[in-house]
Amino acid sequence: MKITPPFGYDEIVPLRREHRVLMPTSGSTPTFCRRLNAIAVSAAEFPIAGRDYPLVFASLDSGQSYAPVAVLGLTQGSNLFVDPNGSWDPSTYLPAFVRRYPFCISKLYVDGAPASERVVCVAQAYVDPAGILLFDARGRPSPRWEQLERLLAQYEADLDRTADLCAALARLDLLTPFSMQVVDGRKKVELHMGGMYRVDEPRLRELRPASHKALVSKGYMGSIYAHLHSLENFSRLYTRQLRAQPRGQSSANTS
Repeated sequence: MKITPPFGYDEIVPLRREHRVLMPTSGSTPTFCRRLNAIAVSAAEFPIAGRDYPLVFASLDSGQSYAPVAVLGLTQGSNLFVDPNGSWDPSTYLPAFVRRYPFCISKLYVDGAPASERVVCVAQAYVDPAGILLFDARGRPSPRWEQLERLLAQYEADLDRTADLCAALARLDLLTPFSMQVVDGRKKVELHMGGMYRVDEPRLRELRPASHKALVSKGYMGSIYAHLHSLENFSRLYTRQLRAQPRGQSSANTS
């Protein structure tokens, strides 16, 4: 039997009722996300996450499958929403991928094949005698664990719905690659960011009525338009990067 950890997690173990767990302080972030320029988001997060971040689709298999991410920085290893102390900007939305840490729900693999069972796990490094108990002596969950368990269950269920959304967009050939670039006043490219996919609006408008109705009936249109509107945040992201840079560097335009 093998338990596969999510991206960014080191060794994980199934959560046991007797475990004492070190709980992150409010606003703190796990080390792995502090130098990420993009982080996974689920479809249910689009409306609120899209207020702060550009939401794009990424593919690790040359366009065979996709997953949505929130863009956090314009250069590799740059998360513009985390300060030097590791605290996420409290004025912005904190993605569920971060809020659930150090817990996760992981798939089980038996003899290399995925099993139907899923198990609640915790990062091994956070199991510590100095931590807190999440269950009482009779095995009853604490109010804090009940809240965390709801977050884990809701997030896991929405990951499945998100996968269905991405599959529908791919099946209808609605995703197209695009890039973002920053140019200075002399039209010299200062920054180029590629490897991203977006919904192609002309293709969306030209869908057959039956396909369009299917997207509406499944509740996907809200996510699609939240994604499209969020792309305006690239300009805000660049402004945030300028504020983080030393004074005296040249200004530029995004396109």
